[in-house]
Amino acid sequence: MAAPIEVSGSDTEAQPESVLAGVDRKKIQGRSLGQIAWLRLRRDKVALTGALVVLLLILLAIFGPYFVQDPLKYNQNLIDPTYNRPKSGFWHSGISSEHWLGVEPGTGRDMLARIVHGARISLLVSFLATLMSVIIGTTMGIIAGFFGGWVDYVISRAMDAFLAFPLLLFAIALVGVVADDAFGLSGNNLRVSVLVIVIGFFNWPYIGRIIRGQTLSLREREFVDAARSMGARNSYVLFKEILPNLVAPILVYSTLLIPTNILFEAALSFLGVGVNPPTPSWGGMLTLAVPIYSSDPMYMIIPGMAIFITVLAFNLFGDGLRDALDPRSR
Repeated sequence: MAAPIEVSGSDTEAQPESVLAGVDRKKIQGRSLGQIAWLRLRRDKVALTGALVVLLLILLAIFGPYFVQDPLKYNQNLIDPTYNRPKSGFWHSGISSEHWLGVEPGTGRDMLARIVHGARISLLVSFLATLMSVIIGTTMGIIAGFFGGWVDYVISRAMDAFLAFPLLLFAIALVGVVADDAFGLSGNNLRVSVLVIVIGFFNWPYIGRIIRGQTLSLREREFVDAARSMGARNSYVLFKEILPNLVAPILVYSTLLIPTNILFEAALSFLGVGVNPPTPSWGGMLTLAVPIYSSDPMYMIIPGMAIFITVLAFNLFGDGLRDALDPRSR
């Protein structure tokens, strides 16, 4: 009589099928690609820190303006009329229990309130511009990569033309000549709309080239050939086979494009073609800080650190997301 089979170690450790047949099925479960990506991202503490900072910034931009002071309120009683700067505080910045980041020289406007309202402007413009770039770039990239031929040639040359365009100069010229009233919009609503269109429309080739390259690779894969052999139409192959496999690169590049757009909006505001003053923006605050930087550096450090932390958080989160969604990364 044969000796009974003894199971050593864990229930599922290199055991024959006869033994595994009796193991509880709940202990053997596969993981989806989303679960695997989340487990990889969860181990990346730096990326999670960046994601947490991004979440806090979004909440600050949405709800923060309801809890801070009026960013346009002048507090002349806090300003020394002789030197035209705050009377007290570290580096004469006016920092106190009521004004955590101090007040602006000359006006006495609360710096924290202006930083919070500036976050709303920067994130709104960057998110909407990124969404516009992603929609246009993804559409054009898929079409170019999937159909190839003259379609790919025309779209690729259009991408080259957009990439060679002097975007900063065009944005300065366009925003500078736009009337105060146009398309049913006026004031800062019009300025924000123009910034979104300029940044979003002229940045789509960056993501378009990435999506085109991914589509060229995906259209030669076995699952696409299998779908075609079963009589699938081009629309089915595009939306059911190729597009779902492009979600990962779209998400990754979007998180890396947002900080670029934040910097671009800040640059335009710094040059005076962003939102109209006295509406606060981070770039506009840097402009006001330039003449007094040598005597009061705090007014440039505060908005500069706001831009630095925001861009760094998005970049860290984007890098971690890319590593988590890339099966070839460690």
